[in-house]
Amino acid sequence: MSYVSLLRSPHAARLLLGTLVGRLPSAMAAVAIPLALRDAGAPYGFIGLAVGAFAIAAAVAGPLLGRLVDHIGQPLVLLGTAVLAGCGFVVIAAAVDQQAGVLVGAAIAGAATPPLEPCLRALWPEIVDAEELESAYALDSASQQLIFVGGPLIVAGCVSVASPVGALWAAALLGLTGVLVVATAAPARAWRAPARQADWLGPMRSRSLVVLLISLTGVGVAIGTLNVVVVAYAEEHRLPGGAPTLLTLNAFGALIGGLVYGAVHRWPVPPARRTLLLAVGLAVSYALLCLLPAPPLMACLMLLTGLFLAPTLTVSFVLVGELAPTGTVTEAFAWLVTLMTSGSALGSAAVGLVLEHRGPTWAAACGVLGLTMSVLILLAGQSRLDSDQRTETKASAVPAA
Repeated sequence: MSYVSLLRSPHAARLLLGTLVGRLPSAMAAVAIPLALRDAGAPYGFIGLAVGAFAIAAAVAGPLLGRLVDHIGQPLVLLGTAVLAGCGFVVIAAAVDQQAGVLVGAAIAGAATPPLEPCLRALWPEIVDAEELESAYALDSASQQLIFVGGPLIVAGCVSVASPVGALWAAALLGLTGVLVVATAAPARAWRAPARQADWLGPMRSRSLVVLLISLTGVGVAIGTLNVVVVAYAEEHRLPGGAPTLLTLNAFGALIGGLVYGAVHRWPVPPARRTLLLAVGLAVSYALLCLLPAPPLMACLMLLTGLFLAPTLTVSFVLVGELAPTGTVTEAFAWLVTLMTSGSALGSAAVGLVLEHRGPTWAAACGVLGLTMSVLILLAGQSRLDSDQRTETKASAVPAA
């Protein structure tokens, strides 16, 4: 089945498009909040605090919202969070010159970020055939790069037409629109998580899943490192468009890598081993970035890192879906988002300090360090991941009595 055929599957295109639109506010917030606050005369220290409040609130609340979805279904949680997040953006827009109001609005908007990403990944097994599931995850992983390109572009358009505050209103509207598209679709309304054991650990009672999720934190560190390193690189080298051009190339590489990976329906290597091999490839590509070559070669390296990123995430999605204990799949995917986001924040913070004291080469090495940690964790847990993945796959293949 081609990607065109996959998108022709009932509800597939609608759910994917709605999810992409509904997730745009998260990408917009990282640009719109600083611009709106700076336009109101806020100091950079407070701007960093406000953006941090949004990110931390989203990271903390994500798994809790995922668990709520597993308990009561998708529509109520998605619609409720969309309204609350929209109110958070409106509060920031209305109180842009009042620090307390901005912090409250940022915390609400972040904490109420609709869990569209984990919800979609929980729905894929319901709307595509089992043999096409990995292709669906690949399309999902590749297409999310459009969010990180489209979000800032929408903010730029709002600023040129209206003002930075207008971008906050647009974020609220887009979030609600995307959620309405997803939450009113038949698969989202019908989806229910299987009955689960009552314990507070949820998906974290699967040791194999914990190993996988912790390893992906290192991938987040690398992503956060890259976001800062390219800014420093663009200051030292003349290239059209500066740092955004390099990040766009990285996103384009991820888009291509994900689509190419998903076009292969049968891989001779099991998912656990595939994750390890792709993580090694990603680590090697990031190691090459430490050379900080001339812009033409740097552009090629940005494409290369993207080519490995999306397939790594895709096969990780497969494993998360298979390793998550019964009734916890949405929360498991939410933990993946939270840990990668936390890793990205950690990478960005660490690389800033390294840039100040050691220079860009050592800063780029922070990404390699994060990915080396990922590879070592995957290597140490390889036998457990492989055996547990085979066990879960066989169990899911047994018809219910």
